Amino acid sequence: MDVRIGVTYTPKEVALEMADDTDAATLKASVEAALSGEDKVLWLEDRKGRQIAVPSDKISYVEIGSEETSRPIGFG
Repeated sequence: MDVRIGVTYTPKEVALEMADDTDAATLKASVEAALSGEDKVLWLEDRKGRQIAVPSDKISYVEIGSEETSRPIGFG
């Protein structure tokens, strides 16, 4: 599962590949808790086991999606 997070005042987004066993509902609940102010930091762990922290007051958007198995190249 791919997750992209937009951070305010930063032109680049944080892009993560989550582990295959990541539950989308649990991930969504973590994001909602961070955005509602319950948690001050959104902590995520990527596929390689790295811990990533994003301050919840700096999150502008979160996109949760599944991986594309084949990525098209060129026009078409």
